[in-house]
Amino acid sequence: MTNNASRNKDAVRAFFKALEAEEPRTIAALFAEDGVHINPYHSGVFPTGAEGRAGIEAYWTPTFPNFDGMTFAIHELCAMEGDAVFVRFSGKIKLKNYAGWYNNDYYSTFKFNAAGEITEYVEIFNPVVAARGFGLMDQLAGQD
Repeated sequence: MTNNASRNKDAVRAFFKALEAEEPRTIAALFAEDGVHINPYHSGVFPTGAEGRAGIEAYWTPTFPNFDGMTFAIHELCAMEGDAVFVRFSGKIKLKNYAGWYNNDYYSTFKFNAAGEITEYVEIFNPVVAARGFGLMDQLAGQD
């Protein structure tokens, strides 16, 4: 385990705090200039992710106006070898216009460079739960 474990875990907490505060610039600032956000289970319906600090800010900027708030509860936060952190968390997002709540469970990994910047964020979520929550089941059903 590296001696950067505490620093990296603090950066993960800062990432979720910035999500809850709906601050795309703060989120992007946590990433390395060439950092990446990867959604491997996008299922052709959701965004695949983003590349670069500017791309990550552009990814999050239009997201927040679609909701009336969000919270993320961290259930596990584990530093791993190689300047990486694993996190298991749940998200609760209030949909606009009294449309209810979107809830999902997630597993993610964060990798860091020597400067403590995020170089890779992988977000694993249940695409069926997401499609149901956002009324996109017909689009998910049409995927191969």
